[in-house]
Amino acid sequence: MSRTEAGSPPDPRGAERFNEERATFVVKGSSQPDLAAGVAAIRDTVKTLKPVPGVYRMLDARGDVLYVGKARALKNRVTNYTQVQNLTNRLQRMVSQTRRMEIVTTNSEAEALLLEAQLIKRYRPAYNVLLRDDKSFPFILLRADHDFPRIMKHRGARRAKGNYYGPFASAGSVNTTINALQKLFLLRSCTDGFFSRRDRPCLLYQIKRCSAPCVGRIDEAGYAELVQQAKDFLGGKSGAVQAQIEAQMEQAAAALDFERAAMLRDRLRAATAIQGSQAINAAGVGDADVFAMASKGGHIGVQAFFVRGGQNWGHRAFFPSHTDGLSEAEVMSSFLAQFYEEVPPAKNILVDRDLPDRDLLQEAFCEAAGHRVDISVPQRGDRRRLMEQASRNAVEALDRRLAESGTRAQIGRQLAEFLELPEPPQRIEVYDNSHIQGAKAVGAMIVAGPEGFVKGQYRKFNIRSAQTNDDFGMMREVMQRRFARALENDPDHTTSGEDGTWPDLVLIDGGKGQMSTVRDTLEEMGIEDVPLIAIAKGPHHGREGREVFHFPDGREKTLPVNSPLLFYLQTLRDEVHRYVIGAHRAKRSRAITASPLDEIPGIGPNRKRALLLHFGTAGKVRAAALEDLKRTPGISAGVAQKIWDFYHPGG
Repeated sequence: MSRTEAGSPPDPRGAERFNEERATFVVKGSSQPDLAAGVAAIRDTVKTLKPVPGVYRMLDARGDVLYVGKARALKNRVTNYTQVQNLTNRLQRMVSQTRRMEIVTTNSEAEALLLEAQLIKRYRPAYNVLLRDDKSFPFILLRADHDFPRIMKHRGARRAKGNYYGPFASAGSVNTTINALQKLFLLRSCTDGFFSRRDRPCLLYQIKRCSAPCVGRIDEAGYAELVQQAKDFLGGKSGAVQAQIEAQMEQAAAALDFERAAMLRDRLRAATAIQGSQAINAAGVGDADVFAMASKGGHIGVQAFFVRGGQNWGHRAFFPSHTDGLSEAEVMSSFLAQFYEEVPPAKNILVDRDLPDRDLLQEAFCEAAGHRVDISVPQRGDRRRLMEQASRNAVEALDRRLAESGTRAQIGRQLAEFLELPEPPQRIEVYDNSHIQGAKAVGAMIVAGPEGFVKGQYRKFNIRSAQTNDDFGMMREVMQRRFARALENDPDHTTSGEDGTWPDLVLIDGGKGQMSTVRDTLEEMGIEDVPLIAIAKGPHHGREGREVFHFPDGREKTLPVNSPLLFYLQTLRDEVHRYVIGAHRAKRSRAITASPLDEIPGIGPNRKRALLLHFGTAGKVRAAALEDLKRTPGISAGVAQKIWDFYHPGG
């Protein structure tokens, strides 16, 4: 299966890869669960299916995806859902909500598995095992688009030319490794712009973490040797690199070049420090991802270790959701398929149990990665000891998770009691806005649920109506825009909770004025059943002060200064502060770098740069004659005419 530059499967809607047939059979009737209606919709779809590989989606009456599944033979697999007497209670509930199906055919079952993982991540269906993780994995990037390559941390699509090493479990793991690699190989980490402007070495050269290629302290051949050593080290040849540095150190000492010998000694110590900082013993393992599972009380945790070249690149615990009624092997298989939807698979994937579809997973991962991938259960030696350590970590991580969940559940009950709610809120929305005397105003919404912050559902609002320092007007606009969309998507308020349209609680950063504004705005929109609370800083304006909580009916409450519930609500308030201030700063930064040339259709960054380099200022571009515009390097006659017409609409 082909891959995009980011390493992910191409868009499943691409006609060149898949043939998507949108089933139009919709059973009319209530959106309430109805097993007969669900079976009828599935049977109508089965009539059009063939025994070919593919992926199917089950949709409810609103069009929301309930389940994504793969099949070697679509007709046979989907037909099974019509035999309701053979289905578990969980699957019967799913069928009872199904009103429509969508089908995607693929060339092989392996392609279907990769597509299934992609669609699960996109739609987050209610009946699929979900890998709940909103963080992309960081990599180390050694760029190859410069005579003196730069080493840097990288997240996201891998579009830049160079060598990528990872994944690392966390940004901290990457930062620690890069710091050590700078001491070991003296590679630059500065941007190309900073590099080109230097006329003397920066501080990193002084503290022996860069070889200062920017000012010629090392030539291109010498720097290339350091780059190759770094590639070998990150590629698993750390022992050979250390031996090479040690030999160079001895040669320098024999030649009485003690300054160079001392520098090589410090590099050798940095290499030893990297080797000694491994939290797990990964020697002899090579390149491998290690996964161990633990389960307790209906909850499942998966511990992952990332090993490259015998070096531990960190570990992370995952806690899949929607696992009820599934075997642990099924959960592990679904977890692996989703995990490797974006992350490139290692050559060896070590798991702690036999998987029924191991061969299919191997085939799909090989196709995605372009190299052989082996999935195995280690039986002896270093790999077995590493798996035992991963299993212990999985149990400990799950225990910590359950303890934290118990604490969060207790906080939820206390919150419901304090705010006089019928039950603990599953979806909390927190609102704030930021501006400077009304300029560049931004509103923000963050979302918190039983498992913590749901960062994928954060939202920013560019304030349009308020032109002055009017906090109340800004909050009114944010509420109108947020809940107008909620009314449009779900006017009957039938969807709520962690993944729903309607919040179980709205927390506003502010006092009586903000509370009155929000309450009145929602009442004008006909919304009176959303719980509201406003949090205002206490008299001392700090954590030592008692925050005051304002209710819609004008009542006020406080909490003891040592209350865990107070700390939780302060944490929500601090998170919305962080998010809205970051959005406001980003908006101000964009405004500072904005140019009148940005308003001209068809003028992107490269053409804007060419115009400014040629004319000096945007004002001179505006005053330029058409012939002068045509003589600008990088500006064609057609583009020059567009610029002239933009500034001279009347000719």
